[in-house]
Amino acid sequence: MVKVLFVCTGNICRSPTAEGVFRHRVREAGLEDRIGADSAGTSDYHIGDPPDPRSVRAARTRGVDLSDLRARQVTLRDFTEFDYILAMDEGHLAKLRRMAPPGGTAEIRLFMGFTPDPPRRDVPDPYYGEGQHFTEVLDLVETGADALLGHIRRERL
Repeated sequence: MVKVLFVCTGNICRSPTAEGVFRHRVREAGLEDRIGADSAGTSDYHIGDPPDPRSVRAARTRGVDLSDLRARQVTLRDFTEFDYILAMDEGHLAKLRRMAPPGGTAEIRLFMGFTPDPPRRDVPDPYYGEGQHFTEVLDLVETGADALLGHIRRERL
């Protein structure tokens, strides 16, 4: 099974949105038995909390349910348990690379790096914004999730 971990700061906005959208795409493709996904934060601010209600509402408008997700922090074990650890922005990418233990096997990359000519390299943090910010995150995440799924299908399955 190919395992993907999406990472942002607190694991309540961007990374659970990416996890939910990606799982939805994987389910639509009938690949749940071959591709798994999770999400985590670089910080411990929200461990055990559900995604931000604004993220849940925005995802629901596109048929994606985030209600069963709960925030957790990245662990050292993640660097060997996952095939891909995908950062939502350059800051997360740098932190993940610093955290990576010797012998870690996960490919650590920027999430939008799978998208040819992405509209943005970073998925912006919508936390301090309102509705349009969460919609922008969804637009980017859907584009990134489709590109990632295509990459995994070509390279890993």
